Amino acid sequence: MNLSTVNTSEADTLGFGYVASYHENIIFATFYILIFIIAVPGNSLALWAFFHQESTSPSKVFLRHLSIADISYVLILPMRIVYHLSDGHWPFGHVVCKLAGFLFYLNLYCSMYLMSFISLDRFLAVVLPIKSQLVRKAVYAKVVVGILWVMIIVSMTPVLFSKDNENDNSTSSCDKLYLEKTSPMALVSTIVAFVLPLTTIVVSYILILLKLRAVRQQEERPVKQKATKLIILVLVNFLLAFVPYHVSRVIYIKSHIDDLVSARNHESLKIATRITSALTCVSGVLDPVMYFFLNNAYRVKLLQLFCKKRDDL
Repeated sequence: MNLSTVNTSEADTLGFGYVASYHENIIFATFYILIFIIAVPGNSLALWAFFHQESTSPSKVFLRHLSIADISYVLILPMRIVYHLSDGHWPFGHVVCKLAGFLFYLNLYCSMYLMSFISLDRFLAVVLPIKSQLVRKAVYAKVVVGILWVMIIVSMTPVLFSKDNENDNSTSSCDKLYLEKTSPMALVSTIVAFVLPLTTIVVSYILILLKLRAVRQQEERPVKQKATKLIILVLVNFLLAFVPYHVSRVIYIKSHIDDLVSARNHESLKIATRITSALTCVSGVLDPVMYFFLNNAYRVKLLQLFCKKRDDL
């Protein structure tokens, strides 16, 4: 699977582009500002908390790297904000444009697969607690995460070297933010890249729920409650942040492959792409909520911070 085929822009191939209106740019800029204000403190605190505790379990390893993926994207949101406040003009140059697109997709797919790893780890812990002891080790999780980062970075590297309409102007549009290549290979890559983590998450939670239905002992209630919270948080996160984007992507690519898109429909698809792309940022807000329920160190630090603020008042 080559994820780069999912994410290579093709402004030249489409022949005509979508230009957002003033009101659309203001809405997008406002949305990104709100996400930035909420996500930066939560993910920064998570990053600090995770790196001040030893990674003694797979879940801690996955949560640490999920916070890294989130912060790597949240910190480039100001560039998107400037882009929309500047009425679709990109003042940072072509190199930074490519880097922004690269970090977007890096965060997107790392987050999706890390969530699937967290779900799989919970499945092993709840459904196969004894048999999975040899597999559920922090060192193995670190190896898996390392392989994931390398695979996605290598797959997305072509985005950094893709050709675009460079000109001599210091201010131009950035076609790496929302546009993607449309081809049969891009369609296959998009579907495969999305279906794998989605299937892992759904199957894991179905099996976990079936297992929890059989748990009736009073002493197992904390385990059941924690697993239920995880299921709700991850599913809501995945459904809001990643499902709309990939559904929109598949429709967009398939429509252009079949060459049945009118100029009006093309603009509608472009708007859907921008909206669903923006929704992926919601993951940066919802992930800290997941950290609060799943990681004791993050929960303690957050509660200490709020209690300290209340005392100062």
